[in-house]
Amino acid sequence: MSRARGALALVLHTHMPYVEGFGTWPFGEEWLWEAVATCYLPLLDVLDAAEGRVTLSVTPVLGDQLEAPGALERCTAFLREIRPESHRLDLAAADEAGERAALEYSAGQYERAVDALERGGLPARLAAHATWTSSATHAILPLMATAAGVRLQLQTGIAAHRARSGGWRGGLWLPECAHAPWLDVLLGEAGVRAACIDLTDVLGYGDPAQLRPLRSPAGPLLVPLDRAVVELVWSPGGYPSRGAYRDTHRLTEHRHQAWAVDGAPYDPARGAAQARADAEDFVARAAARVRDGGLCVVALDTELLGVHWHEGVAWLEQVLADAERSGLRIAPLDELLDEAGAAPAPALPVTSWGAPRDLTTWSGPGAGGLAWRQRAAELRAVAAAPAVPDRALRELLALQSSDWAFLATHATAGTYPRERANAHEAAFDAALEAPDEHAPALRNLAPHLARGALVAP
Repeated sequence: MSRARGALALVLHTHMPYVEGFGTWPFGEEWLWEAVATCYLPLLDVLDAAEGRVTLSVTPVLGDQLEAPGALERCTAFLREIRPESHRLDLAAADEAGERAALEYSAGQYERAVDALERGGLPARLAAHATWTSSATHAILPLMATAAGVRLQLQTGIAAHRARSGGWRGGLWLPECAHAPWLDVLLGEAGVRAACIDLTDVLGYGDPAQLRPLRSPAGPLLVPLDRAVVELVWSPGGYPSRGAYRDTHRLTEHRHQAWAVDGAPYDPARGAAQARADAEDFVARAAARVRDGGLCVVALDTELLGVHWHEGVAWLEQVLADAERSGLRIAPLDELLDEAGAAPAPALPVTSWGAPRDLTTWSGPGAGGLAWRQRAAELRAVAAAPAVPDRALRELLALQSSDWAFLATHATAGTYPRERANAHEAAFDAALEAPDEHAPALRNLAPHLARGALVAP
């Protein structure tokens, strides 16, 4: 008798740094507006049709930004006013017919996006699909100094998810998949049932052990990501590197994308044909991976689809269609975990899905000592509890974001990440020392603040 075929879980981790209201161009809230236009809005149509087969994680800090008063109105103005004018300027300077056609296509994409945005409902639609959540501001939990600090991040994030998405089955996206065994007790205490981790260097690349969840001694399931399939998409030689796709790195003077990866003017029909071919290839390879059973978990940053890989949303739509036709089962991760047997977790090291698969990105020299500053601020807050003003806690949460260290280490945003970290650290100290001089709110960050977490036993 043949063994039952396994299944594929597609997990999309949806997150943007806390940029709403903090700068515009070249670094700041325009990052969020671009994600809205090129990723979230087109993706929602695919998720609606998928009827829950895709597992979506939305970070609380992204939800906070999309719900901030005036945020989507500014996004609409950006798409309705700035983008048409920037396309007009690039079109006036374009020499080739192919370049002009690519720019006209790009302008049309933004026009369709703003039409969809003006129909309303973006935050609610995104929340309706979100079944997994994350820590409040995408903090690297293994780098935190205290259990109380971890509780503040977890409880604030989970409360935000419950308020926006209703029920929760305990799926938690560990920021950057950063995991340390000592966290498992705190995860279980917070109600976390499962989290994805990267055990490629522990279990072995492509090993069948990657296809089975692990039961930690403290209870939560640790679900390995299957890099053998993930890297079909997300690697230097993955699908987005194909020559027909739009080059998201080569930009016009006004930051539009008019060329393909192979240097030719971008042709949408050619890119779409490549997406269909790569979807067919992905489904065939994923099906082969689980032919003898097991749970293959493929997790991607949502913003890869659309922002960094223009055709990525179309690729996902085609994957779902091809999988249904071919018999490859794609189902929600929570549902598949109900069915999968878990193996006892071995002794595990600290891991992440960073490069290398440890915490170097956020605590190494490139981060400039930010991890120590975050920990020191956390310790000052814990020492002052329970008399810590809400504004100080919100500034602490903002300081703890993983994004500042990531951007600094990779040198992709100039001085912006260090300036942001410095400002939140200074504002934390000021609010802690003189609470009456600072409003409790920090724009719309952490409206579901779990302030009692710092004094939890």
